[in-house]
Amino acid sequence: MNHENTALISLKEAMKRVDNKLQTLDAQFKELDITKDKLTQQFEHHSKTLASQAAQDEIWTAVLALGFTSMELNILYSYVIEVLICLHTRVLQKLPDLVRSLPTLASVLRRKVKNKHVRTVWESVLEEYGLQERDVTVLCTFFIAHGDKAEHYAANVRQMYIKDVTFMITNMVKNQALQDGLLRAVQVIEKGKAVRTSENQRASLKELIASAKD
Repeated sequence: MNHENTALISLKEAMKRVDNKLQTLDAQFKELDITKDKLTQQFEHHSKTLASQAAQDEIWTAVLALGFTSMELNILYSYVIEVLICLHTRVLQKLPDLVRSLPTLASVLRRKVKNKHVRTVWESVLEEYGLQERDVTVLCTFFIAHGDKAEHYAANVRQMYIKDVTFMITNMVKNQALQDGLLRAVQVIEKGKAVRTSENQRASLKELIASAKD
């Protein structure tokens, strides 16, 4: 009888050890699952970051490789700068209390990252003009790349030099994102939604968008 009790006790102890071992293994597997999920998330984020950087590099390469004459670049620059000013002005119209703290488009782009209200207004403005974030990225890239040397041409001067700027862009710009962004800029301006601004405002915008990139 004692032998049976001893055997039973030993069996219970063995089962308890097995159970403890299984619990330990289960905890280890859960840790591995959590680690795997974290690594997967990090990899996905890293992949998205690399893809975004690659796309941005492609845009920069395309912008710098544009084969336009100085006059043609000036015309494109004019559309780009007017759209950027238009976006900034519209945001301020919707956020009158933040006029002083958002003196430039660059300040809007910085603030929207952390401020949900500014971000919501920014997104609504983009929607109004039929633009997307990637279009703004394209336009800012073009602006930074060519803003130092380009000149702004008024609408009547642009029409005098180029009769069909849409055809020029479609024919000359091969990068799809760049082409789409420039075509949308022309569309916004030709619809008459752009606002006039002074040379000082344009100079300030140029300086502060460039500083935002740095």
